[in-house]
Amino acid sequence: MGFFKFRRGQEATDIATTAAADVSANMPIDDDKQATVLDGARVSDSGDEALRDKIQEDAQRGVQKVEAVTLTWSRNSLIAVFFLMFMLYFVNAFQSTVLSSLTPFVTSKFEAHSLLNVITIVSNSMTAALYIPVAKILDLWGRAEGFLIMTCFATLGLILMATSTGLANFCAAQVFYSVGFGGMTYCIDVITADVSKLKNRGLAYAFTSSPYMITAFAGAKAAEDFYVKVNWRWGFGCFAIILPFVALPLFFLLKYNLKKAESSGIVIREKSGRSVVASIWFYLIEFDALGCFLFAAGLTIFLLPFTLADMAPKQWATGYIIAMIVLGLFLLGAFALNEVYLAPKPFLKHDFLMDRTVIGACLLDATYQISYYCWANYFTSFLQVVNGVTIAQAGYINNTFNVVSGMLLFVVGFGIRKTGRFRWLLYGAVPLYIFAQGLMIYFRMTTKNVGYLVMCQVFISVGGSIFIICQQVAILAAVDHQHVAAALALLFVVGTTGGAIGSTVSGAIWTNTFPQALARNLPADALEALADIAVDLDIQLSYEWGTPTRIAIQESYRYAQTRMLAAGVGVMSLSIIWVFLLRNINLHKLQQTKGMVF
Repeated sequence: MGFFKFRRGQEATDIATTAAADVSANMPIDDDKQATVLDGARVSDSGDEALRDKIQEDAQRGVQKVEAVTLTWSRNSLIAVFFLMFMLYFVNAFQSTVLSSLTPFVTSKFEAHSLLNVITIVSNSMTAALYIPVAKILDLWGRAEGFLIMTCFATLGLILMATSTGLANFCAAQVFYSVGFGGMTYCIDVITADVSKLKNRGLAYAFTSSPYMITAFAGAKAAEDFYVKVNWRWGFGCFAIILPFVALPLFFLLKYNLKKAESSGIVIREKSGRSVVASIWFYLIEFDALGCFLFAAGLTIFLLPFTLADMAPKQWATGYIIAMIVLGLFLLGAFALNEVYLAPKPFLKHDFLMDRTVIGACLLDATYQISYYCWANYFTSFLQVVNGVTIAQAGYINNTFNVVSGMLLFVVGFGIRKTGRFRWLLYGAVPLYIFAQGLMIYFRMTTKNVGYLVMCQVFISVGGSIFIICQQVAILAAVDHQHVAAALALLFVVGTTGGAIGSTVSGAIWTNTFPQALARNLPADALEALADIAVDLDIQLSYEWGTPTRIAIQESYRYAQTRMLAAGVGVMSLSIIWVFLLRNINLHKLQQTKGMVF
């Protein structure tokens, strides 16, 4: 497979000078007035334009490719890339809303509603382990190639979900889906960072994420219509058809502009010179295949028993539950030893882990994800059973975050652009989020009035919107351009792992509270259906409103959910500490990208 190699010596300088001069004559260049260190010489904005815009020769090929693209493409191409990323987020937002609304019913069809968290734990663990290899693909092969691979995974996952015949099939499909869509989102975030200035990055992320406020209501209504009027399988299958048509134009646009960069003389294609066997070994080393396997397997095997223990024959004393915990810890320990002593290309960059801003951003993201997933997986089920809302209405309430954040992200991005700072926003966001989540405990009452819950969701959305932008901007401000993909991968790894841990906590609380509460609350004539009620949302909803059995189910939901929320509030309180780890970086004084960027 061919790769790009940058010319060295005087020939490279002449070509780069000519190409950069052509670019600067025909389009505006990033106007941040910063000095840049190139080839050992400090060059100011008043210096030679060609030298200032020269591509980093010590960067990996994927980074060099995208820098060549931004130096040679037009303003129209930049606009087109943002539009296509907007459309991809639109499709992703729509399908994720449909998926979250339909998944409880799908698992109920397989008589496994109580295993909702198992699916999330497995898929999140696998996705977390694959972010670093995806970052390697983006840096070694290029942004377009990594994006295409993730699109294929996402499409395959949707097809498998639409055709699944059991929980095992659906869980495997969810892994492909989560890896694909998580990877696509990650690739878009990296590309967004490549084509925007640091001071504008908050606004750029706000724009690409804004479709969530459009699809929040439409997706929930579509999910209900799919389930009631069509078939839940088409809720997944239709997006398997739509996704490739929306994703491929972005791939071709990036490749087209890369060809333009080649024709300008900045880069040339050259064979790697390695044999097939040597290439396989090279990529196994570069992608840290052993580390990926140990991390994914260890995290999944360790977390699953906390959800499955209550259903095991002897619960925590069951042999395979104990074995899974021990094996999981062993594999995670082996992963740590591999990264420190064996891996030629470690899974995590040691330099990143020494930076307090990187540490703070990662801990804040992990805390936020753990806190949220402690209760979120069963929220739509709670709303339908306890508050008597429809699938669509539950989706509307659950997507309050998407509507509020879609608008507020622009405000946050504009605030960062004007001040050049981001940490000040967190001083109000963290207390507000903790307060709102605490209020949800109080308002988890058995009533059809959901207005108070919506109010709490609005407050949570305000705090969460600020977290999302500030975490990404903070970690990107702490690294240079050639480490953007790796830094975002680290943030995504920590956040996704946090989601898996939160789902584990949620599953452990659910399996140790909800069935027991049902056994206490159900009337005597309904006790024989206890096992079916505990695992099937349709059966729970089949009991008429106001009947003793329905009231017992509602009280059991309330009992379990209040404890999930209490755990989330306790974890979220740690975020107060993490905010002060972030350096108060002035983004106006940093230049990370070159050429035609936003």
